[in-house]
Amino acid sequence: MTMIQDPKLLADTLNAEFGAMTPLDRLKSLREKVKGRIVFTTSLGLEDQMLTHLIFANNLKIDVVTLDTGRLFPETYDVWRETEEKYGKRIHAKYPQAEALENLIEEQGIDGFYYAKEFRLNCCGVRKIEPLGRALEGATAWVTGLRGDQSQNRLGMAFASYETQKKLIKANPLLDLSRERIAHFCDDHGVPINALHAKGFLSIGCAPCTRAIQPGEPERAGRWWWEDDTKRECGLHVPDKTTVSEGAGI
Repeated sequence: MTMIQDPKLLADTLNAEFGAMTPLDRLKSLREKVKGRIVFTTSLGLEDQMLTHLIFANNLKIDVVTLDTGRLFPETYDVWRETEEKYGKRIHAKYPQAEALENLIEEQGIDGFYYAKEFRLNCCGVRKIEPLGRALEGATAWVTGLRGDQSQNRLGMAFASYETQKKLIKANPLLDLSRERIAHFCDDHGVPINALHAKGFLSIGCAPCTRAIQPGEPERAGRWWWEDDTKRECGLHVPDKTTVSEGAGI
């Protein structure tokens, strides 16, 4: 097989191919075609647990990494432990830089994110964005558990794209799957699931910034619920305006 060297062209090729593939075949194709280190970042939520199962159960050479912000739910740590025990593999962790975190809390308080969106974004920057940068150091591809129907912002994402700022391919193997389909898969395969999902927490992040949703609310309504902005993101998945292959892959 001829390897495509241009990462932008490779991203376009993967994006075109993924539509006809299963999530497992998408991961296998990504691993086969992309040289170098591939990183999957997991929040240990439902979608990410499906991908972790596919990677670990099939011994795919993809690093599984989580961003431990220091403010996660106890249930999230529980499913982290249960997952490592089930598969006998390690989920690697990246933590905030101590000095940056100390300065953040000194400047805006322990829960300053409730008082201004700027403070919330500062917190996400220290606890998530900077650690993500270290998690992706040296990687040629980044796998995420994004679904297109989670939000309007994510609806326009592609199966695979080249991120010019991060200089890597970003792959979304579950982009066209529904939450129900993923839940059935996890149930059928005995995948460890965060206990918070059964309590109305469909999207799980840091404990102080996540609540259970009410009937009829959008899936991500429980994230940073005190903000008026309907396109609430922490910054991990804000579209790169110079990204190649920005069309929806669904």
